[in-house]
Amino acid sequence: MALRRLTPALTCPLVVLSGSGRRCHSSVASLGADLPVTATDPSMGPKRTIEKRWQEFFSDPSQWFDHRLEKVNARYPDFKHKKTQEALWLNGRLNPPWVESELAAIVPGTVQSNAFHWNRKLERYAKARQYEKMLELFQQMKQEGTTPDSLTFVRVLNACASLRALKDGRSIHKQIVQSGLESDIYVGSSLIDMYTKCGSLEEAWGVFNRMPTRNVVTWNSMILGHVKCGQGQKALELSRQMQSANVQPTPVTFVGMLNACASVGALKEGRVVHEQIVQSRCESNPFVGTSLVDMYAKCGSIDDAWRVFQQLSTHDVVTWNSMIMGYVKCGQGQKTLELYRQMELEGVQPDAVTFMGLLNACASLQALEEGRRIHVQIVQTGFESHVYVASSLVNMYAKCGSLENAWTVFNRMPERDVVAWSAMILGHVKCGHGQKALELFQQMQHAGLQPDSVTFVGMLNACASEMALEVGRNIHEQIVQSGYESDVFVGGSLVDMYTKCGNIEDAWKVFNRMPKRTVVSWNAMILGHVKCGQGQKALDLFQRMKQEEVQPDPVTFVGVLNACAIIGAIEEGRCIHAHTIQSGCDLDGYVATSLIDMYAKCGSLEDAQKVFNKMPAHNIASWNAMLGGYAMHGHAEKALGQFEQMCEAGVEINSVTFLCLLAACSHAGTVDEGIHYLESMGSVYDISVAVENYARVVDLLGHAGCLHGTEDLINTMSCEPNVVVWKALFAACRLHGNVEMGERIGKLVIALDPGNVIGYELLSNIYAAAGKWDLRENIQRQMSERGVRK
Repeated sequence: MALRRLTPALTCPLVVLSGSGRRCHSSVASLGADLPVTATDPSMGPKRTIEKRWQEFFSDPSQWFDHRLEKVNARYPDFKHKKTQEALWLNGRLNPPWVESELAAIVPGTVQSNAFHWNRKLERYAKARQYEKMLELFQQMKQEGTTPDSLTFVRVLNACASLRALKDGRSIHKQIVQSGLESDIYVGSSLIDMYTKCGSLEEAWGVFNRMPTRNVVTWNSMILGHVKCGQGQKALELSRQMQSANVQPTPVTFVGMLNACASVGALKEGRVVHEQIVQSRCESNPFVGTSLVDMYAKCGSIDDAWRVFQQLSTHDVVTWNSMIMGYVKCGQGQKTLELYRQMELEGVQPDAVTFMGLLNACASLQALEEGRRIHVQIVQTGFESHVYVASSLVNMYAKCGSLENAWTVFNRMPERDVVAWSAMILGHVKCGHGQKALELFQQMQHAGLQPDSVTFVGMLNACASEMALEVGRNIHEQIVQSGYESDVFVGGSLVDMYTKCGNIEDAWKVFNRMPKRTVVSWNAMILGHVKCGQGQKALDLFQRMKQEEVQPDPVTFVGVLNACAIIGAIEEGRCIHAHTIQSGCDLDGYVATSLIDMYAKCGSLEDAQKVFNKMPAHNIASWNAMLGGYAMHGHAEKALGQFEQMCEAGVEINSVTFLCLLAACSHAGTVDEGIHYLESMGSVYDISVAVENYARVVDLLGHAGCLHGTEDLINTMSCEPNVVVWKALFAACRLHGNVEMGERIGKLVIALDPGNVIGYELLSNIYAAAGKWDLRENIQRQMSERGVRK
């Protein structure tokens, strides 16, 4: 009763209560904010005044915790002794007069705040993903003298991991060592997680090897860290070591193991992990289920991925994305789009990854209209400003040949990353605008962006298409400086660029330095030698490729069959034909067309016709190959008959078809038919007459002796005549002994192509036939002065 009477008279006092072990204090505190005050507390034994307690506080403030930082209830003490748990409340009226000035004189940090309260604030920042604030708070905590505990270190290490702040993480690691907490299993696991996420596996191993005990969390951090750093095989080894140490895997472990299998394409190992998951009854875990779908999809087993997908009880957007990306990776773009429609029907909202997969599918299918429809959805869902989605849009439009739309998206991007620039560069290369691609590359570098492997591949393709050897060499220097020369795709593109620019020597240098040669690299070398007319060297390379157990693909067969064609190696061609049958490539449209071309050029029209007849479907290239074969060997009637069959079959005729037809007319000397076909190109088939077509007709007319009519035709051509056209007329002048016209046309040919020996030889022969030896000697002298050799 006395206690209750005292309460109204004494509100908001300074109260001193004794610490732990005295139950009466909790009952007093439960009365509310207006706590009772007595000069002494009878339950404490010896009488102790408030002033005496304050004197003890100020004699050694470091022995007290300051709880004011996180105080949310007046009942909670402002200061609390670290050992005895004695408590002090601040509340003006009953403080001794000297307390306020003494408190003001205390150096900040002398009275430490309890780490518990700092940890609560760190937790709130962590939930809000304000990781920079967490590190700032940690610094403030140290400045105020609060000693961090293990939970504090765990939280700030997680912040460093999220920010990839390796320097800050190392600094905190030093403090952990000083505090003796490195052996704490949770702190140690967080250190490993921080180092692996920051890409420093060496330092992660240092912590891991020093840990006296390791739990599953520690092992998981190491496994996931190696996966993140691209060391999937090492991650699988760690998972085996973990199980050998009798540490049972958790769903997180299985996710790490599946991601490791996916990263290295270890399908067999993935199936073993799947069995373990079933035995552990973790298959229903949504994260494990999604990782299973992702593993099978990335390992190319799309059917297994689909089976797991159908067994899952729920499908979130991540699971759908795994299937969508899996179909994209397997080249099943149409299936990708069908899957997305099913996803829409189930009401799952797409995210940025979904749209990236769909746009890649549209790009592979050249499905421009479908891509535009998805673009509308992207705008409606607010993802157009997402840098990766926007880059995928640029890539889709560029690959579909719509550079105008690609530029529209590119110009609207608030931020352009290297992916967007690379997409624009590759798009212009694909559309035949190599010079513009080179300009874009320079603009990208001026914008301060460093090219990656994809950019370099695009630029090398641009140099190859533009025959820009010197620019290619400059880019090669940048590749070496950037450390990308050993990249398998960049290396293959370097070989391709040098061979297409006619520099076989530099191509060999790159090829010999490559740590790993893929079929793409071999193909580039083989096709390069074919382009340079070195058919035997191309066949030698093919033999070396087989010795190194690199499996040829259709491109390889096309290259070596062309090599056989240019050197007339029909027996080698037959062996390669047998090889194409064994590998199942003989029915490939490009390979079959090359087989027809090889047999025709080697003189075996019968074998060429057999290959043609076995083809399940004939494209324009295969028709033209047969047509060209008949024309080459002077079978004009068969060639014209082939053309009639093409027309009856509804084949879309192109300028190459007419090139073969005109060659057949030239061999047969049928001038009227040749003129008819030339005129019908534009009037009947709506095909622009190329300069090569004119050259064939000039050759036809020239052989027939219609020299002046031929010159009139050249002067009325719809395109600018090149040196090949004039050479055809020049050869006809020599054939028919027309010295006057031959001299005039010969000088023109030499002026157009001064480094080519043919013009000098033909003019020299014309002068010799006419007995003009002094003029012949003059031509020989010009050749010598200009360094032109036979």
